[in-house]
Amino acid sequence: MESPLQRTSVPDAVFERLREAILAGRYAPGERLPTQRALAADLQVNLASVREALGRLEQLRLVDVRHGDATRVLDWRRSGGLEALALMSSMDPQLSRDLFEARRLLLGEAARLAARRRTDGQVVELEELAGALALAPNDGSALLADWAFMSALVEAAGNLVFQLIMNSVRELYLPRSSAFTALVADRAELAPMYLAVAQAVGAHDADHAVGQMERLADAQEARMVRGL
Repeated sequence: MESPLQRTSVPDAVFERLREAILAGRYAPGERLPTQRALAADLQVNLASVREALGRLEQLRLVDVRHGDATRVLDWRRSGGLEALALMSSMDPQLSRDLFEARRLLLGEAARLAARRRTDGQVVELEELAGALALAPNDGSALLADWAFMSALVEAAGNLVFQLIMNSVRELYLPRSSAFTALVADRAELAPMYLAVAQAVGAHDADHAVGQMERLADAQEARMVRGL
């Protein structure tokens, strides 16, 4: 704790300071946090702000708050959910590799399910979104088209858990979209891959849909790795 916090959005500032310290490993799993009074004095804020911040950290399963006992840091890699991804202040290479590995697996299975369950309207939507990406005038528009295509694919898969996972990932992806521009680099090369996924889904060819989705995901992941 290097300096007093500004007096604007104090609970948010306390939350962010403690969150960053926990995610960065400055507090080890199982370690006791300073008492609420000690934190308030150190950060020069009131107890209510500290309590609110700790409550938010507890909801995210970053700490275990026990009344009458010490607040202990949890191992967020074991206790946290997907929402912990959105709290990461930076995208280090290992996190990026893990994220894109999971993305490839989820979207591949979503393509398989979509080929079996899709409606005609969903096929039309996927083909239109593939076309929108091909015509995107800039990286920002292309990234939005990419997200819309993948979201539509997951929706066509008809798996609620997949959709909820996408909702959590969206909180990481969209606010940091500028960090993912490599995903849509060389759009002239990538655009036919999106269309190939849509057409395989439309043809009810599950195996081909998986193969085309993995081909697209691999191409995007390679671009991201080169950019790191």
